[in-house]
Amino acid sequence: MHSTRSIQWKPLLISLLISLGIGGISGLIIRGQTGVYQSLNLPPLSPPSWLFPIAWTILYILMGIAAYLVYLSDPKCRKPALIIYAVQLVVNFIWSPIFFNLHAYLLAFIWLVVLWLLLVATIKLFYQCNKAAGWLLVPYLAWITFAGYLSYNVWILNR
Repeated sequence: MHSTRSIQWKPLLISLLISLGIGGISGLIIRGQTGVYQSLNLPPLSPPSWLFPIAWTILYILMGIAAYLVYLSDPKCRKPALIIYAVQLVVNFIWSPIFFNLHAYLLAFIWLVVLWLLLVATIKLFYQCNKAAGWLLVPYLAWITFAGYLSYNVWILNR
């Protein structure tokens, strides 16, 4: 007998692999560039570099679980929510090379504003499909908001 509450492992693992894979590939692309961050004039509240991969891993896991919950929801709701989720993942992915590889700090800040807006839309759609899925993205929104503070101030302090 199949319970509606049982975990569907294949879709869950795929969702986690997508989100963690995006983060992992992004990390590989910027590897060797992250030391530049510590050499910049940083604003108050700047965390140490070792915190970023830990925070992002947790956030990508939460994103994967949220996407999985949406995947299990009503197909009418699921499709638009997962499309905007995919778009925000691509925008998320592109931010790191803009900041770390290109050192385009103003563009990185503007890109983060776009990501923030896409994430708000994603949270709204996820919440409509599955309330828990929407709530699972709130820490991500908080982190992106904080990243916006860091990114803006890095641009201001390093012009």
